Amino acid sequence: MDPERFAETCRRVVAGEALSGGIGALGEKSLHLAVKCYFQPDPGKREVPVGPYVADAWTAEGIVEVQTRSFQRLRPKLQAFLSQGPVTLVYPVPAQKTVSWISEDGTVSPPRKSPAKPQAGHVLGELYQLRTFLTHENFRLCVLLLQVAEYRLLNGWSKNRKRGSTRYDRIPLALLDEVWVRSPREYAQLIPPELPEPFTSRELGKAVGLSPKKGSCAANTLWSVGAVERVGKRGNAYLYQKKTL
Repeated sequence: MDPERFAETCRRVVAGEALSGGIGALGEKSLHLAVKCYFQPDPGKREVPVGPYVADAWTAEGIVEVQTRSFQRLRPKLQAFLSQGPVTLVYPVPAQKTVSWISEDGTVSPPRKSPAKPQAGHVLGELYQLRTFLTHENFRLCVLLLQVAEYRLLNGWSKNRKRGSTRYDRIPLALLDEVWVRSPREYAQLIPPELPEPFTSRELGKAVGLSPKKGSCAANTLWSVGAVERVGKRGNAYLYQKKTL
């Protein structure tokens, strides 16, 4: 973890100094580009062809892929990459976020703090789509907890134009923490330590900042990799607790 280098990388991305080299730079969102540059500063080793696919970066530790959502799209690429060697999937989490609104005339509102504070375990809701790969010997996961400034267009369908609005960009400002998962037993560290056991999927989801539906995916992800076990039911809901290793 190198917060100073991450901050400098963000400064360069915002200034447009990190765009040279590699396809995908022009029009790429700031958050994705900054994270990619943090893991691989050399533009010649970003957007690297690997078989029929293009990897975000190639480092001394192997392939790096940055993904913020829609993990199911990553399945064919990940299957190909894992056969080549170590692959690190990086998931940025806006643990601290401000939101500014951009009106139709281009006016930008002052930033306001978002009440949402997702934790590292937020990634579990997305990992459900990749659960068949999570115990592969070449798979690594890195969750970055970030301070982020988000800008949204004031073009939504609600009266105040905020609901259904379009996210324009997310500017990363600081690296707060890194959480690494390098083996199946380490997925348990994505469970908040303050969450009482046993817990339901809904309770897990609430603790990490997920909807009830995503919370169910999160619990099933942990169960599928053997990080938790089912120890009964509360009503119709399974009860989970960390598996003793």
